[in-house]
Amino acid sequence: MIRSDATPSAAFSRESAGDAPPPVVTATPRITHRAGAIAAADRMVPEETPIALSYGGTTHAVMMASPADFEDFALGFSITEGIVASAGEIDSVEVQDLGAGVDIQIRLRDVANTRFEARRRRLAGPVGCGLCGIESIEEAMRSVDAVGASKLILTPDDVTSSVRLLSGLQPLHRQTGAVHAAGFYVPGKGVVAAREDVGRHNALDKLAGALSQRQVSGTDGAVVVTSRVSVEMVQKTAAIGASVIIAVSAPTALAIRTADAAGMTLVALVRGDDFDIFTHPDRVVPGGARHVA
Repeated sequence: MIRSDATPSAAFSRESAGDAPPPVVTATPRITHRAGAIAAADRMVPEETPIALSYGGTTHAVMMASPADFEDFALGFSITEGIVASAGEIDSVEVQDLGAGVDIQIRLRDVANTRFEARRRRLAGPVGCGLCGIESIEEAMRSVDAVGASKLILTPDDVTSSVRLLSGLQPLHRQTGAVHAAGFYVPGKGVVAAREDVGRHNALDKLAGALSQRQVSGTDGAVVVTSRVSVEMVQKTAAIGASVIIAVSAPTALAIRTADAAGMTLVALVRGDDFDIFTHPDRVVPGGARHVA
């Protein structure tokens, strides 16, 4: 395992049980029924595998996820779950391919490890249910820090362009039609990072990790997701530091209340040029000057 005590970010290493990393997509045979005709054909389908996130040698979470972007996942999950405040609090990450699954061993630096041990809990999060296994209502309803410090202003064209641009950065979805994506849109730059996964929460975690590794501030832009907006999507977006979340699907009532309380702008149901703004609409200004501070 590679360790780094002198650098601000974690060192990564990988151990594999085989000669190649696990596949992300697989071709599977099927029988198609189209316009009354029956034919045999293959279809590309996404893989999902159990991925354990372990801290100090003890498994903290097991997520069913796409077997890719492991380092981003480790870092992003650690940030969005409040385990670390930044990559600098992670000492090392070791990705172990066990064949039947992947174990990501994360070692925290002293201060972060002490803080984490005080709040250690166990959870299991199957796809589509990021809160499964949390042991208390208080954990599920953790408070969200206000994001009002951001001065990000978007135009309606920014909103619709962000979704359109993200759709062009989804190679796994184009192959399979069965994965979610999360991207980060910066006015004037477009979508500067995007990640895909079979689970919407996992895609957002992986995006958080990618942004942290690139040292992109969450205040610079908006999170864009291809899924519905649950309360955890709002919580994770706030942990990234973004003041705007844009989604192609609808939000839950709790997600709306949480975004409103955090000072976050929640835009959803983006369809072509149409969209709905549910909270803090002042950040979307038709034709207005936009800036980030």
